[in-house]
Amino acid sequence: MKPKYVIVVPDGAADNPIEEFGGRTVFEIAEIPNIHQISKTGKLGLCQTVPAALQPGSDVAMMSVLGYDPEQCYTGRAPIEAEAQGINVGPDDWVFRCNLVTIANGKMLDHSAGHISTEEGKEFVDELNRNFGNDKVRFYAGVGYRHLLVVSGYDFTDLELQPPHDNIGINVLDIYPKGKNAGILIELIERSKELFNRFTGNLKRKKQGKREVSSIWLWGHGKKAKMEQFENKYGIKGSAITAVDLVKGLAKLVGFEYIKVDGATGYFDTNYAGKGHSAIEALKRFDLVLVHVEATDEAGHAGNALVKKESLEKIDKYIVGPVLAELQKKEEWRILVMPDHPTPVKTRAHSGEPVPFAIAGAYLSEGSNLEFNERNAHRTGIFLSNGSELMRMFLQK
Repeated sequence: MKPKYVIVVPDGAADNPIEEFGGRTVFEIAEIPNIHQISKTGKLGLCQTVPAALQPGSDVAMMSVLGYDPEQCYTGRAPIEAEAQGINVGPDDWVFRCNLVTIANGKMLDHSAGHISTEEGKEFVDELNRNFGNDKVRFYAGVGYRHLLVVSGYDFTDLELQPPHDNIGINVLDIYPKGKNAGILIELIERSKELFNRFTGNLKRKKQGKREVSSIWLWGHGKKAKMEQFENKYGIKGSAITAVDLVKGLAKLVGFEYIKVDGATGYFDTNYAGKGHSAIEALKRFDLVLVHVEATDEAGHAGNALVKKESLEKIDKYIVGPVLAELQKKEEWRILVMPDHPTPVKTRAHSGEPVPFAIAGAYLSEGSNLEFNERNAHRTGIFLSNGSELMRMFLQK
């Protein structure tokens, strides 16, 4: 029987010591017995998932987790999400992530417009297309606040864009698009402010006490993405469970089958138990199952340490625990647990620092006997400077 492999990624869960936790990190204070068991009985170390030359984020980091070198494969975040949505991107097209954001007193207040629902978000995207859409500018509705823009006929090679979630509280004029043809994007942002200010959907949100959608925010640009198939590269047939288009797009690019889970929201209220159950079912059909959970990352962006801790504990209880118990019934298996990158609650932004990882299962030498956290991972002396090398370590006997 072929070995079975599971990777569980609590997105952005790595952190710095937190004052309200007495100087401990989320991993150090959370009740995560199953993750600790993997760490104690297996290999614990640190992994650099974000190369120094690239901006920290799940697009780059998850590429490393999947065993692909971002410096060789990365073309931008938005093209990956376009793949998830099945958008036909031409060779001369540029794709942009298009957030619905809330700006107050000239500063970025909320990268998600109060975590607007997918249904409401689509209303705003439809309004954008009605007013600005043409043969060169096309908007595509995604999930919640996460949408896309495809622009044809312009060169954005030297463009500099800033992600809104890493610039909470910053004056937006300081982070506006810069570089070649930046004026085209600035004009779309400014025109969206005027459009949304009078849009009935926004007036309704204000009456309901919800955060208004002040404008769009464009970032994460790139051209069409292409990656080698995972089965060709590693000889393993894989699948992915996630609620966000970014990871879904990466999975599709490498040939993984996407498994949809009802109630998976990409937020704190996601269906943790459903993801755990779906992972166990997926093991019947696939050699490898990737389970990605966005909740811990969103808690980091919200600056909410307690919710980050609670989300991590649910990942341990409802996903890692049941999956680990199922794997232990098999003759040959491996499990890898790791965040893709840190999202410290203090900064509320992604960080490019190394993250802890733990591998347990067959054919491993003596365990670390250490609980899973950043300090212990550093203590082992195991460090992978190129995160994409971790996959081979995980799969090798």
